[in-house]
Amino acid sequence: MPARPEPPSPAARPRVVIVGGGFGGLAAARALAGEPVEVTLVDRANHHLFQPLLYQVATAGLSPADIAAPIRSILACQKNAHVVLGEVTGVDTAARQVALSDGRALPYEYLVLATGARHSYFGRDEWAAHAPGLKTLDDALAIRRRVLLALERAEGETDPARRKALLTFVVVGGGPTGVEMAGAIAELARQSASEDFRSIMPGCTRVILVEGGPRVLAAFPEALSAAARRGLERLGVEVRTDCRVEAISADSVVAGGEHIATHTTVWAAGVMASPAARWLGLAADRSGRAQVGADLRPAGLPDVFVVGDTACVEGPGGRPLPGLAAVAKQQGRHAGRAIAGLLRGRAPGAFAYRDWGSLATIGRASAVADFGRVRLTGFTAWATWCVAHLWFLAGYRNRFVVGATWLWNYLTFERGARLITGADAPATPSLSPAQPRQEALAA
Repeated sequence: MPARPEPPSPAARPRVVIVGGGFGGLAAARALAGEPVEVTLVDRANHHLFQPLLYQVATAGLSPADIAAPIRSILACQKNAHVVLGEVTGVDTAARQVALSDGRALPYEYLVLATGARHSYFGRDEWAAHAPGLKTLDDALAIRRRVLLALERAEGETDPARRKALLTFVVVGGGPTGVEMAGAIAELARQSASEDFRSIMPGCTRVILVEGGPRVLAAFPEALSAAARRGLERLGVEVRTDCRVEAISADSVVAGGEHIATHTTVWAAGVMASPAARWLGLAADRSGRAQVGADLRPAGLPDVFVVGDTACVEGPGGRPLPGLAAVAKQQGRHAGRAIAGLLRGRAPGAFAYRDWGSLATIGRASAVADFGRVRLTGFTAWATWCVAHLWFLAGYRNRFVVGATWLWNYLTFERGARLITGADAPATPSLSPAQPRQEALAA
């Protein structure tokens, strides 16, 4: 059945379709505020998600609503912006239409693709069932459920081997997400949870961070990478570098030739771009990112802009820009301003990324920050990390709630979001016959 095009705008103004409500898509929409265009932002989720703090939802530090906001409310004051809830399945560049899964088609004069990235298991997709990644709120809640259920079941487990496996947590990938996840799980299991459980002492749990490269935080200077490793080890995390994962199952991980019994594995090792490059028929790099020009437009498609994790853009030294929120926001803003310029007959200039630095938190009052000539560690870096993340959160309500929650957690070591939600428990062994199974708590 052919797609049904949307009726033209009553104002007959140029239509700009933005696919993706992440950092890049929202930045592009906001850059077009007040311009004589009709902006349509389409996303399969109704909310904008602050992904850098997803790991805190996964480790019970924050609630989902603390780091997300409805896209409609964010753009409520932008009168030329409309929001469509739907899943994009393709782009017809000849007809200038975006196809949705429900049969609708969104016509456009200009298109911005900011569709982000998904998990990559390097050809071992069967691992996904046993080692969830962290890209969405559903991912974070699934990981939280696994971690908390492991602690609950270990509390009543009488078999030493099974109890040890339940209290062993493996994080695969030593980038910022992996480092932050490992540190947060260690703090949750060794400090916060151990105070509430009667048989789980701080030394009972084991957190292992597996990295295939020679060091964690490979994108940071070596000195900061070494500081991050020391910080993790102070929390009790076992850091294993030059160690590759060979197999993952429901109850074990094989890494570096060693069999590790565990029921909780978190994947933070790789990402793959959305199929946007395939929609446009473009060449892509190894991660699936579309090859675009310096102005963020693919060759031969002057009305299309590709930004964020979807685009492969060369930075200083010829290396592709990293998949960071700052990159996506700056590229989205550039795309929006470029479209505004095209309406006035100005050709888009080249995108120039301004590097504001990189930060990664390790745990309580511990982080690393790289601002070029200025490098910070410890409490100063952690305070800087807190301020930066609060600043970029969407909405004053979220900033206030997250800031207050962090202060409370810092003073009390408590994590108030330790709710086991979801009807289906993960595939972990049941309790021993002598111990009745505890029912999951309702949200």
